Amino acid sequence: MSGKREQAKLMTSQEPTPGWKPYAVLACSVLAVSTGAIFARVADAPPMIIALYRVGLAFLALTPFAWRGGGRELKSLTRRDVALGLAAGLFLAAHFVTWIQSLELTSVANSVVLVNTIPLWVGLMAPLVARERIGRTMAWSIAISVLGSFIICAEDVRLSSTHLRGDLLAVAGAVCAACYLLIGRTLRRRLSLLTYVTLCYGSSAVVLGLLVSATSTPVLGYSWKTMAALVGMAVVSQIMGHTAYNWALRWLSTGFVAVCLLGEPALATAWAYLLFDESLTLVQLIGAALVLWGIYIAARAER
Repeated sequence: MSGKREQAKLMTSQEPTPGWKPYAVLACSVLAVSTGAIFARVADAPPMIIALYRVGLAFLALTPFAWRGGGRELKSLTRRDVALGLAAGLFLAAHFVTWIQSLELTSVANSVVLVNTIPLWVGLMAPLVARERIGRTMAWSIAISVLGSFIICAEDVRLSSTHLRGDLLAVAGAVCAACYLLIGRTLRRRLSLLTYVTLCYGSSAVVLGLLVSATSTPVLGYSWKTMAALVGMAVVSQIMGHTAYNWALRWLSTGFVAVCLLGEPALATAWAYLLFDESLTLVQLIGAALVLWGIYIAARAER
């Protein structure tokens, strides 16, 4: 009888599945994350400074809430949790530095599309890192979405050495983001959202701060326009975007979240068209439609 009572107690203490909410939150997070390329393009600052402000301001804003709501959880973190959190922060810092640097060397479309080849790398690494199997339907959704992403930037392919360096940096950013997502999926299974993002954003800010210090890059003295863009990136792209999809990682698979993030190139291209007068052609619209179709297939497979 005692065993049954313990089992019943365990079942009632488990967190209930939130139903459709992870999908809604993930959709809003993709919209928020898509503004990151725009803020980065507006900010007239070195890539390391942009990345440092993005995660550093987010860390400062969220830490008081983390201590007030989960201070005991922060104090009870195991060495393994801390090590994984530090690794996630390191990959997050590397992702931002390589991607933001790529925006200075190639177009918004190329950079955002290539950095969002994340599902390809997640599909390769998920069985080994997170012990998640990418099924056939999810694999098809990844292929369709990635194809659509490449179609979006097909008309803007340039073979100059500068653009190729930017494209390679964007791919490096994708690999780092995939590692960050996979580690996050592992940690989010047992850590609350605020504890997880405080650990990741904090460690990422420390890494970026050390890089800035080592290179003697000035932290202050930028124009009001740049500072406004940095604050906007921290609030919208990081807190409302990255933090929201980190919440969704508790309920949704890494592969599905990565596929949904492929909606960012379509949205970022639309932002660039509206704000920077970059081209938006029928071919790019077809690519965006393929991305949305792939996300739809992935959503059905996830359910």
